[in-house]
Amino acid sequence: MLYQLYELRHMLAAPVRFPTEMTRAFFQSPLNPLSLTPAGRAIGASAEIVSRLSQRFSRPSFGLNSTRIGGKKVAVKENIIADRPFCRLLNFKRNTKRNDPRVLIVAPLSGHFPTLLRGTVEALLPHHDVYITDWKDAREVPLSDGRFNLDDSMAYIHDFMGMLGPETHIIAVCQPASLVLASIAVMASERDPNQPASMILMGGPIDTRVSKTAVTETAQSHTMRWFEDNVIDAVPSYYPGAGRRVYPGFLQLSGFMSMNMDTHVDSHMKFFQHLVTGDGELSEKHRAFYNEYLSVMDLTSEFFLQTISEVFQKQSLPRGKMKWRNPQTDELIDVRPQDIRHTALLTIEGELDDVSARGQTTAAHELCLSIPQRKQYHHLQMGCGHYGIFNGSRWRGEVMPRIRNFIRTFDEDKDPIPESDLKKIPDIAPERFDHDKHGIVAVRRWLKENQPENYKKCKCIQQRTKNKAHPDPGFYFAPDDDPAPSPKKQKKPATAKTEAIASTETKKKKPRINKGRKPKAKVHLPLLEPLEETQKADPRANVIEVSFTKNKDKKSTTTASKDKPAKKKDKPQTKTKAKAKTKTKEKKKTSKLKAKASAKTKSGTKKKPDPSKKRKA
Repeated sequence: MLYQLYELRHMLAAPVRFPTEMTRAFFQSPLNPLSLTPAGRAIGASAEIVSRLSQRFSRPSFGLNSTRIGGKKVAVKENIIADRPFCRLLNFKRNTKRNDPRVLIVAPLSGHFPTLLRGTVEALLPHHDVYITDWKDAREVPLSDGRFNLDDSMAYIHDFMGMLGPETHIIAVCQPASLVLASIAVMASERDPNQPASMILMGGPIDTRVSKTAVTETAQSHTMRWFEDNVIDAVPSYYPGAGRRVYPGFLQLSGFMSMNMDTHVDSHMKFFQHLVTGDGELSEKHRAFYNEYLSVMDLTSEFFLQTISEVFQKQSLPRGKMKWRNPQTDELIDVRPQDIRHTALLTIEGELDDVSARGQTTAAHELCLSIPQRKQYHHLQMGCGHYGIFNGSRWRGEVMPRIRNFIRTFDEDKDPIPESDLKKIPDIAPERFDHDKHGIVAVRRWLKENQPENYKKCKCIQQRTKNKAHPDPGFYFAPDDDPAPSPKKQKKPATAKTEAIASTETKKKKPRINKGRKPKAKVHLPLLEPLEETQKADPRANVIEVSFTKNKDKKSTTTASKDKPAKKKDKPQTKTKAKAKTKTKEKKKTSKLKAKASAKTKSGTKKKPDPSKKRKA
């Protein structure tokens, strides 16, 4: 019913669309003198906005007929290298003999046509041999051509890489970043000789557990059954793909528009002002952007549902549980990013990306453990959103120069860039990936401080196995747990019951005091200074200090003189036997000491030890 309602709305808007289009053409015609008046311009601007809101935009073309290399204009022609039921491989053939790096751009399969990357291709054309995946609209593919799911898309990438050869550099923009990483991982596990020299992952959902956005929250807050019942519909009978179950492109467009509704409303208000003031350049830029942005394509239901399940809900790739089913042999193959060793890696993210927030693409470095550190690079484009990392001024002036430098670092046997081009857009070397600065833990700390709306509360623990040759990649995330150290537990407020229990416990701990008996006096005898080892010990010099305390556990303590170290007490074997032994020993010692003390007091004179006599030290 979704498709039927959408088509019905479009048909009902036809009576409004035709008059407004005629009004726009009348008041914006240069032959009409009213087009020069403010009132005429306002009427023409209003009519154009209403007409565009009720219009449905078809697939645009790339329109890249030429480029400039070293200040000279060079013709460009689109060539179809391979044609599959759901995708074509296009090459922008330049009329030049330059030997430039070969680049494959994997366009996103997320509702927009690959022409959304027109600016990406245009900036790379002067110094690269550019290829791009041209995905087809699912409603235009007949049912006889079969199904198309996540495994088929990976097979397409695998086949295209085999056609282009081992010296190819692959760029994945947005959604296909996880597919490209998985495809290269399978090629590395199979030791395929056509592995790419480098891969550039730009704003893609490699690990959606690191941070959250409206896209990830929507995908994770609904069940697969909900998606099947609410966003999947069959193509109407008047399209070539009649009967095919698809995820309609107009639903994806409405989701993108709702994420930044204020921005789109403000853009159309400015467009109205530009039309009234007669600013044709800015008005034309607005038309070009929204003609591209509002043209959408359908996705097959199996591809859409499998992407939601594997990438956003199960996170199979970062968990190490992803498997690829070969469509030709029906064989299940483990996807192991830790097997990638040959391919260099560059990840690019935008600071203000609201589709794939910071950290989701950087997670690829944590998965590709076997790539040498000298082959891992990362770039965070400040003040840039999702669209800005592959289109616009920041892409041309800051992101593209880093990609160009990175590609030529690992593909040296190519023609140099003309100096005139380097003066316009100088080369910039990307930053080497640093775990302490760009790793998952550092990114999550940055999100918590700077972008709390994208911070996801969970515990992040790095996974490692005992097998150093094949460690498990990635991190383990425990949900609903703050990674920060938990604060100390606060004591509960005291109540009558707790106070009574505490008082009884303290009473039990206090030692008993014998009130009927008098405390025994302490006997202090002078100690002699230590003698040399050659001297002999005087038997009368052995002095014992005896003290009696009120504690039952410590009735008497004996300390040896400095010349004779005290003996260590034996550890009690059992509680009852130890107590009985200590009581008998203490009684014997106290009786002997009392006898000695009474004898000395009766004599009245205390013999001093003779220091001249020798004793043992």
